[in-house]
Amino acid sequence: MEMSLPKRATYDDLRAVPDCMIAQIIDGELAVMPRPASPHALASSAIGSALFERFHGPPGGASAPGGWIILYEPELHLGDDVLVPDLAGWRRRRMPTVPEVAAFTLPPDWVGEVLSPDSVGWDRVRKMRIWAREGVGHVWIVDPLARTLEVYRLAAGRWVVAGTHAGPEPVRAEPFEAVALAAHRWWREEE
Repeated sequence: MEMSLPKRATYDDLRAVPDCMIAQIIDGELAVMPRPASPHALASSAIGSALFERFHGPPGGASAPGGWIILYEPELHLGDDVLVPDLAGWRRRRMPTVPEVAAFTLPPDWVGEVLSPDSVGWDRVRKMRIWAREGVGHVWIVDPLARTLEVYRLAAGRWVVAGTHAGPEPVRAEPFEAVALAAHRWWREEE
């Protein structure tokens, strides 16, 4: 009996997923996850807002160094993979302006992934492999329930831990270490 290979997911498969879900194609497999819960949404919104305010724009001053394009949930078409990171950033020297496109083919320089119970395996393993393959320089893994930030730097094609952060202290994290970020504002207030 001849075994057939599993069908590779297509963009049409991705488009058929209801809008209430997040769909990606990772290693040929359709990955479908529910929209994130409030701890995830708060963390990604707060991080995106802080980075956008200080880094999105042309190079500037000490409190707003600029030099980046920061986007929330961009759709990335990288080879056969279709990924939607929580946050992504491109250095302006590589992408001077935001092109008018539905999806980006230029890999970002930084990715921020906020963990949800349904996304941990995808974000920590499979997507990290793709980010390395595409030459993304830094990845942040944010766990809003544990209230932690792990910073990874790509070195010779492998991920190196560039820093880990927890607690109420301001965070200076690569590649945005020029500004201290108020990480305590990323988390849900305790009752």
